[in-house]
Amino acid sequence: MEKAPLLDILEENYKRYNNLQFVEDDPVCIPHQFSQVQDIEISGLLVALLAWGQRKTIIKKCRELMHLFDNAPYDFVLNHSDEDLKGLLHFKHRTFNSTDLLYFIHFLKKYYNSHHTLEYLFNPGCDAVNTGPGIQRFHDYFVNDNIFPTRSGKHVASPGKKSACKRINMYLRWMVRKDEMGVDFGLWDTIKMSQLVCPCDVHVEKVARQLGLISRKNLDWLTAEELTENLKYFDQEDPVKYDFALFGMGLNQ
Repeated sequence: MEKAPLLDILEENYKRYNNLQFVEDDPVCIPHQFSQVQDIEISGLLVALLAWGQRKTIIKKCRELMHLFDNAPYDFVLNHSDEDLKGLLHFKHRTFNSTDLLYFIHFLKKYYNSHHTLEYLFNPGCDAVNTGPGIQRFHDYFVNDNIFPTRSGKHVASPGKKSACKRINMYLRWMVRKDEMGVDFGLWDTIKMSQLVCPCDVHVEKVARQLGLISRKNLDWLTAEELTENLKYFDQEDPVKYDFALFGMGLNQ
């Protein structure tokens, strides 16, 4: 498809879906409940990593999880007691279970005890082409702990394992992208919007292939990079804004 008609399609659907009505039925509604930076970071990370399956189910399970945190995730992470942790033992969403959740709590407490924000952990460096190095560093930090349960590794994807890293890329879009319409938070300043990589779920992949934005056969990190680079033809500084267009078009066929 030629560039000009495709730009019109992307811009039209970006404007159609990038608004607060999108928030109501999307998992991003969970971190939108909070105002403190760390509450948004923690809830956003866990919500993104639990974003498997139907959106209604994801939102329901994430509301349940926030309730278990007394709707104060940062305070819970830093100040929980052993008794508080017992309340998490029955939580489960698909393959994510209480073992995984307890390790995430351990990981987040350890990190926040010495850092103010998760931004530092995900920062790929100002010279990096994209966020790949930051995602890989997050993965390596996450698994490098003497109590790390091997089963929990499957919940944290990495470019090094050729994953498209859909959920982490979605999380980074939330945290980094400055969005005047109020969907994404834009809390982090050291990562550029131009470094973000487009989240590739089944909806995005299908539409992107139909529009000629993806040519690679497999859905992996290189495919996510290919899509993002092609989207830069339409917006060099904010290519991932078109995630709204591709996802919305795919979701609504």
